[in-house]
Amino acid sequence: MRADRLVATLLFLQARGRVTVAEVAAEVEVSERTARRDLEALASAGIPVYSQRGRGGGWSLVGGARTDLTGLTAGEIRALFLVAGPSSATPELRTALRKLVRALPATMRSGAEAASRAGVTDDTDWSGSALGTAAPHLDALRRAVVDGTQIRLGYAAPGRPNGERTVHPLGIASKAGVDYLVAGTDRGLRAYRLSRVTSVEATGEPVVRPDGFDLATAWRSLAGRMEDRMLAATVRGRAERSAEPVLQGLFGGRLTVGRPLVGGWMEIAVDGPSPEILAAQLAGLGARVEILEPAAARRRLALLAAELAATYGSPTTGDAVAEPRDAADRPGR
Repeated sequence: MRADRLVATLLFLQARGRVTVAEVAAEVEVSERTARRDLEALASAGIPVYSQRGRGGGWSLVGGARTDLTGLTAGEIRALFLVAGPSSATPELRTALRKLVRALPATMRSGAEAASRAGVTDDTDWSGSALGTAAPHLDALRRAVVDGTQIRLGYAAPGRPNGERTVHPLGIASKAGVDYLVAGTDRGLRAYRLSRVTSVEATGEPVVRPDGFDLATAWRSLAGRMEDRMLAATVRGRAERSAEPVLQGLFGGRLTVGRPLVGGWMEIAVDGPSPEILAAQLAGLGARVEILEPAAARRRLALLAAELAATYGSPTTGDAVAEPRDAADRPGR
C-alpha cells in the first residue's frame, strides 16, 4: 500500500505544482506525519522533491520536473481514451482514467482528454427501444474470469427451459456489440450469450484451463461453429434486378448474385439457418423474388400466402377485403 501512496503523492505533486503536508494528507487519506514521511521518502529515492519553509512554502518538484509514469506514447494514450471514453466507462474505469490523466505530462494531457470526448454510445435503436444486449451479470462474470473461479451459471437458451450448469469461465468475447462468455464444460468449450445469463454464483472451486488455451483462438473456433449453424441452408431463385439493394440490405454477405436473366431478372442465392426462415425473410419482397429451390422453402411461402389471404382477403378487383377479426376471435384470446 505504501508504493500506491507514493505514486499517488507524486501524481498530486505533478498536478498541483506546490503542496502542503496537510494537503497531501487529505488527498491520500493519511495522517500528516505519514504524509511527511512519504514526501521525504520520495526525496530519498532520487525524485527531485524539495521543501520550502515559511509563508507560502510547501513541497514542490525541482524546476517543475515531471515523471511520465505510464510509459505510453501519445498515440497509444489517444487510442486508449478513444476506446475507454466516459460515455461507456464504468465508475471504476472513470476513476482509473482520471488517475492516468494525472500521470501524463502536460503536453499529452489535453490530447487524452479530447480523445475521451470524441465518441458517444447510444444504447437504443431508432425506435427508441433498448437494444436488448444489456448484460446485468457482466461484472460478476468478469470477476470470475479474473479470479479463476468456477461458477454456477443460470442460462435461458432459446427454445429451451431455463437451466443451470457449472462452467469454467475462461474469457469474455464481443462480436458486433454482443458479449459472450467463453467457458469450459464437461462437453468442451462453449459460448454463452451474456444477455441470456439469468444468474451467476461462484462455487469457490478453481477453474481448470485447457492446456495451451488461447482466448482468441478458442473464440475463432466457437464463432466458426456458430456461423456454420447460421448458414446451414441455401435457397436459390431469381429476383428483379431493381430488388438488389433491398436484398443487400437484408442479407449482406449472405447474398450471392448470379448471372443476369431475360426480362430484367437475375439469379440469386441466399444463405441462412433454414429454408423456412429464409422463405419468411424473403416473403416481404412479394413477386419481386421467386424461390426455385429447395421445395421446403416454396412450401413455406405457399403456406404464408394462404395464411395471409385467409386473414386479409384478396386485393383483386371484385373481391372484398376481409374485415378485421373481432377481438374475441383473435388468437390468444
